[in-house]
Amino acid sequence: MSGLPPRAETVARLRVAGAVTLAVLPVAMALANRSSPTVVGIAAMFFVVAGLIEDARGTMRFVVRPLVTPIGLAALGFVVWSLVSIAWSPVQDLSWRNIEEFLPTVAGAYLLARLAPGNMPAFTPRLAAWSIALAGLYIVVALATHLPLHRAMGSRVALFVFNRPALTILPIMGPLAYLLYRRGHGIAALLVLVVSTGAILRSISGAAAMGLAAGAVMSLVAVLTPRRVGLAIVGGVLALSLILAPVEGDILQKVMPEAVHDRLVQSSSRARVAIARSFGAAVAVDPWKGAGFGTSARFIETPVAARIEPGLRPMLAVGHPHNIFLQIWAELGIVGAILIGAILMMMVGLIGRLPRGEGVVALGLVASCTAVAFVEHGAWQGWWIAAVGAAIAWTREAAMAPGAPCLLQAASASTRFRPEDLAR
Repeated sequence: MSGLPPRAETVARLRVAGAVTLAVLPVAMALANRSSPTVVGIAAMFFVVAGLIEDARGTMRFVVRPLVTPIGLAALGFVVWSLVSIAWSPVQDLSWRNIEEFLPTVAGAYLLARLAPGNMPAFTPRLAAWSIALAGLYIVVALATHLPLHRAMGSRVALFVFNRPALTILPIMGPLAYLLYRRGHGIAALLVLVVSTGAILRSISGAAAMGLAAGAVMSLVAVLTPRRVGLAIVGGVLALSLILAPVEGDILQKVMPEAVHDRLVQSSSRARVAIARSFGAAVAVDPWKGAGFGTSARFIETPVAARIEPGLRPMLAVGHPHNIFLQIWAELGIVGAILIGAILMMMVGLIGRLPRGEGVVALGLVASCTAVAFVEHGAWQGWWIAAVGAAIAWTREAAMAPGAPCLLQAASASTRFRPEDLAR
């Protein structure tokens, strides 16, 4: 980079810093399981500053452009409705704490997914492969040896401390492996898949294991069938998941035999059904506007809780509905559900326009994230949003041909920097 003009060299260095920060996310999460919002935020900041130095006007146009499309306007509408709903939240302090975690993480994830692809040096995917391999191996070894590092540091010793790192690896592994394969690093791609799978299965995260299975099956279906089949399956599952969320508990109570509950005793399936029935009853009592953004942790204190059947109230105190779709209904009502539904359906439509390979990866990513959403502990958790944002960034990077001009070059003729300059 020494042959570049000073301004271009600064831009290049900032993008290297951003790419390296993104690449080390799995290791960061393995060592500190709430760190992903910070890591993604820092990575996004490097790319934003680089873009503003290079071409401020072009960067701003490039960032804002998706926000004025139908899906962007729906997303902005969802944010506005979330903020408005705090007005009737009975626990506004909690609502504001949740929104203060949710919005900055979403912004960081969006900026990273928008500005990083096409602006990362060639070594970044291989560095990310090493990062995910080290994180996965650390998880496996630490769990097998009863967390010696945590014991030595006096940290909390519990097997579930690696659930978040495993769930961070889950969305990243597929897009990163595909990117490595496209760049001619087939062995590294295989390493990512094998180590990631081992770490997820060795962890005690049932959500990660379920997401792994759903993503693998959906990817296989997308590879073996016409594109419209995969899109129809994903679109149908998303639509039914959202539409049926308020009655999920009642459906499961009727269709799940006791033998199944007995086999799923470690997953607390009976409790999950009871929780879904309780939150579903709350939605039925007030389906229009919901209890307010971020109220699930203290839902028992909401006015709607006092209006449901007494036998269903205790489960409202568990802290969350264990289902993101149901949480959106309970907190944001039918308006929030309609906005999320519109976003999801438009997202499926956009996936249908991707090239075949990227489409398969995107469908697998959506399937794995949807499976996690069925049992997730909270829709607004920053660490999960950041992980998904990183996965989207890797997916979009895979669509960039090696050595192709960066995205801002396509958006602005005044852009001078090219990613291949970083290899010099």
